[in-house]
Amino acid sequence: MRSLAVRLTIAFLVVGVTGALLVALISGQRTRSAFDRFVSQQSDNSVVGVLLLGFFEENDYSWEGIEQWLTTEPSLNFLSRLIVLADDEQKIVYSPSPGHNGRNTDAFDMGGGIPIVHDDELVGTAYFESSVNPEEGLPGFSPESFFLYSVNQSTAWAALIAALLALALGILLSRALTRPLRELTIATEEMAAGHLGKQVDTHAQDEIGKLATSFNKMSKDLAQSSRLRRQMTADIAHDLRTPLTILRGYTEGLSDGSIQGGQELYSLLHQEVVHFQHLVEDLRTLSLSDAGELTLNRRVIDPKALLERAGLAHVVSARHRNISLRVNAPDTLPSVSVDVERMTQVLDNLIANALRFTSQGEIVLSGASQNGEVSLQVTDSGLGIAPEEMENIFARFYKVDSSRHRDGQAQSGLGLAIAKAIVEAHDGMILAESALGKGTRFTIRLPISSN
Repeated sequence: MRSLAVRLTIAFLVVGVTGALLVALISGQRTRSAFDRFVSQQSDNSVVGVLLLGFFEENDYSWEGIEQWLTTEPSLNFLSRLIVLADDEQKIVYSPSPGHNGRNTDAFDMGGGIPIVHDDELVGTAYFESSVNPEEGLPGFSPESFFLYSVNQSTAWAALIAALLALALGILLSRALTRPLRELTIATEEMAAGHLGKQVDTHAQDEIGKLATSFNKMSKDLAQSSRLRRQMTADIAHDLRTPLTILRGYTEGLSDGSIQGGQELYSLLHQEVVHFQHLVEDLRTLSLSDAGELTLNRRVIDPKALLERAGLAHVVSARHRNISLRVNAPDTLPSVSVDVERMTQVLDNLIANALRFTSQGEIVLSGASQNGEVSLQVTDSGLGIAPEEMENIFARFYKVDSSRHRDGQAQSGLGLAIAKAIVEAHDGMILAESALGKGTRFTIRLPISSN
């Protein structure tokens, strides 16, 4: 069950149906019992009428001595506690409650009684009697009123039990639904306290489960970003310290005369300044990309010409390494709108990396078009990249294992991060595929120009 809305709907339906069934079941049973009692009482009423009529006829058509007869006859003891007897003028001749004899029934709230008829004339009425409060009158009740009272009471009890069960079911369901939310709340509080990387269990595949999955990914990414940020700070400090240390050492030597100037020394100092400048420029490019202010001077260009321009810049270096560098792209590729200098910078970086990790074989620059996009690929037959390193190759200052470098040259680790930023600024994407010992392929996907 993947939808929280469906789960809530079913939960409410279960609670509602359960409550309705309980009300129907309990009320039905109590009503059936009360109805059976009512039928039984109706039958008993005939017996009561016959007994009282028999006394009336045997007592010379008088109700005198009725109290003694009812209270002394063991078989009629139950009847003496249940009825109030009135004569034909509705004066009470017998009542189990003291102080009512001789009073008219009109003074009390009497229910329907059992008529006692002799020769088609009403000679008395028997009423069922409840507890009597002389101040409030005589609240008698009939079998009909007792039946209605029982039905109402059973309905009230059924509703109460159904409500309690619905409450219990609601509590259980609410706990089941809110448990992952409580876990998420605790996890977010821990993250707010600085404990990044906190993970929560995903109990279901509904909306809350998807929220937990997204939270786990966010937490993992934040922890990874924090780790990379700390590593980036250390790497920046290291990469800035190296040229500064070299420059300071040589300039101090020149200042105190311990080192004599010369063309070789000046060239070395110039190289360090250039390295320092490139690092600062790379950081500036990334900063502009992060702020969304990376300026692009776009123009429409043939993708094959872009590949040929990048390949021409590295063909001599590839020949010196005995590596074949070739362009394999059709002339019919659709045009793309790009900043030529920045996109050339991306291709230069990819080709330079391919040369660095390739000892023999070839590097192929290829292109293709599909689904409104142009794909530019740089494929080498070099050492390849380990699977555990693939997810970090576009991270800033991340450097692939230096033991696999063919030339041993130090790199800043910003090249691929800058390449990714530039490609994404062109509304494109850059992907990498690699296999150890077989080589690596970088793919740049760019939208086709509408001009």
